[in-house]
Amino acid sequence: MARILVTNDDGVHSPGIRALADALRPFGDVTIVAPIQEASAIGHALTLRRPLRIETIGPGIFAVDGTPTDCVNVAITHVLQEKPALIASGINKGWNLGDDVTYSGTVSGALEGALLGIPSIAVSTQNRRNEFDFAGAAVAAAAVAATVFERPMPKFTLLNVNVPYGEQRGFRATVQARRNHVTVVTERVDPRERPYYWIEEGENDWQPHDRSDYQAVRDGYVSITPMQPDMTAYDALKYVEGLSLAGVEEVR
Repeated sequence: MARILVTNDDGVHSPGIRALADALRPFGDVTIVAPIQEASAIGHALTLRRPLRIETIGPGIFAVDGTPTDCVNVAITHVLQEKPALIASGINKGWNLGDDVTYSGTVSGALEGALLGIPSIAVSTQNRRNEFDFAGAAVAAAAVAATVFERPMPKFTLLNVNVPYGEQRGFRATVQARRNHVTVVTERVDPRERPYYWIEEGENDWQPHDRSDYQAVRDGYVSITPMQPDMTAYDALKYVEGLSLAGVEEVR
């Protein structure tokens, strides 16, 4: 039976991770290894300056006092003691679209799997006034997982899946949306009259694109964006080769 690792960034007690794990049980032996507390927007952080501990929450459910990336590595080396057939990260409370993937702990859990050559998916659902349709997102995740098992994805690849709230119109293959993002940082004053700062959600102006993940979910479709760890900007190679720097040359 295939072994499946499920993680997230909302924490081991999030209802989203339980819904995802339940949806994937028909495909194999599911083990949950997730942060002991919420680790949202932590990106692809790896804990190197303190020890990590594993806590058994229940049968096949383990918590790690670290990041989603930590969880994947601890799970493979000390819980499963082997690479799983699939890593699924989520279901996240809120979409991970466009540039948001660079901050997302959910996507980073799947990214770590892709770096290790393991088929991986990240699953996120819409936050509609703090209401979440985990059941609908779990059905979509199961459909994607079934397809991945039938037709293996390219190595070092992950699928970023975003699911709209409620009834879905189908699936769309998408690219990351682009936006003009303004980070909002507000200054406040504590009771001792000392200033402190709070990073808000920010303001977004999404650029129109028929194939973007943002457009897909706005149209009611589940977006599936293939991603890879290789962050090389291939379109900019000519720019770098043209710089007037000693030792910069094109490799032919």
